[in-house]
Formats: sequence, C-alpha cells, structure tokens
Amino acid sequence: MAYIGNQSGTTGFSKIPAKQDLTGATGTSLTLTHAVASAEGIDLFINNVRQEPTEAYSVGSDGVSVTLTGSVVATDDIYVVYNSLAQQTSTHPSNQALQATSGTFSSTLAVTGATTATGGLNVGTIKEATGSTTAMNVDSSGIVTTPARPAFWAYKADDTGILAAGTYVFNVAPVNVGNCYNTTNGVFTAPVAGLYHFSVSLQMFGANSARSIQYYINGSQVPAGVDAGSVGELDTTNRHQTVCLTRILSLNADDEVTVAHNGFRGMQSNFCGFLLG
Repeated sequence: MAYIGNQSGTTGFSKIPAKQDLTGATGTSLTLTHAVASAEGIDLFINNVRQEPTEAYSVGSDGVSVTLTGSVVATDDIYVVYNSLAQQTSTHPSNQALQATSGTFSSTLAVTGATTATGGLNVGTIKEATGSTTAMNVDSSGIVTTPARPAFWAYKADDTGILAAGTYVFNVAPVNVGNCYNTTNGVFTAPVAGLYHFSVSLQMFGANSARSIQYYINGSQVPAGVDAGSVGELDTTNRHQTVCLTRILSLNADDEVTVAHNGFRGMQSNFCGFLLG
C-alpha cells in the first residue's frame, strides 16, 4: 500500500545548516532560505551584534520572511545562525562518515581519497580509472596476472649471413603486449616510466674477430663507453657461439631502447623484455 510521509522502518539523514549570509540587504525585510517556526529559531546578527528575538525582528507565518523593527543598509554585515532546524534527506551527506558492516553497490563506486581495508580486500579484477582496460586479475587460487603489462619476445627469422654492424633488427615478434617493439627498425619504446628487464642473445658464425653487444637508450650506449657484452675471436672451425646480455634499465616514458652489434649472424638470435614495475 502507499505511504504518506516516511515509510515505516526507514531512517533518514539530517543536517542543520550552519548559517546564512544576508549582507547586502536593505530596508526592513530579510528572507531566509530555510523556514523556521518562530523568531527564536534563528540568531540574527547585524554588524556582529546579536538582535533580540520578537523585539528587534519577527518571523512571518511563512517561516522565511523576517521583518526588522529598524532599517539596514547594503554595507551592514548581516547573517543568521539556525538554532533548531533539521533538514531531512534520503541521501547520505557528503561531509559525514559512512559506517557499515557490509554493502552492495549496483553501480560504479568512485573513491577519490585513500582507502583502507583492514579486513582484507577481496577482488577478482582491477581496471584503470575509466574501467575499460583490465590491469590485474586474481583467480580463485590467488594467482595474479597483469595482462596489460608491456612485454615482448622477438627473433630474427631469416638467415642473411653476417650482418653489418649497427642496430640489430629482430623482424618477428610472437609476443608484443602493447606493441612496444617495432619489428621494422628494432626499436623498443617504453610506454611508461619504470624499471625494465631486457635480455638479448646473438649468434656468431665463423667469426674471425672479436664481437660485442651493447644496449642503447635514445642513441646513447649503456653503460657509456663500455662494451656491455663481448666475446673474443672465434676460430672458423668452431662455427657456432652465442653471446648473451641481460640488463635492468630505468626508463622514462617514450625512451627508445635498441641493441647494437658489430657483426653477428642474421638468424637464431632473439631479444625480449618486459616492465618490472
């Protein structure tokens, strides 16, 4: 059945407006924003002097019209403080703490400040701010996966003999989360600032001189002036040898990482990397 007034068992929220500024009013009439039952429902101050209810002012039957016995001008500092006004609302006031033992939210829960979960936080999926991309999944066994974490593995798919010194381009990338590695020019571009793990393996083939590998960031060698990975002369009778180099690099967003070499085989070599955090 329909109800008149508040439904049985429903608790509303209440708040008392602190004060109302009426500075700028002129003459003998003021208007309240909230109705009161009598002149005693407000404290009226003119130039910081409290006025006597029913003597210096009265409140009309509508509860919002105030009539002064004297007259005010626009430069007078006028304000009222509400004494016994409670405003009922079905919405929880934004400036009051909410306490509950449990809760169910049918729509998006937005949290702008820090959140503390003393009893643990049970969650299956964490997404970025707009809710369109999954950043983390937690399965029923507690295993955490980060499907959007930048990661790649690339290799050289064609045998072109010993390559000319320069940037080594790995032309196939079976794994390339975020499309951060370019198989055309051999450049990895960091999508965000952080620590990245890189590992590269290049194969020598019938080399008769020393070989070296270096990582470059934005065209500068890492570490500058030092061969990051090197191997001495290889006898042509021992035709296969692999040189590997692993590094953790601190990168800024949009930094470019390349692998430089001075003459390795164009096959059976690979390069991989991923964001640590």
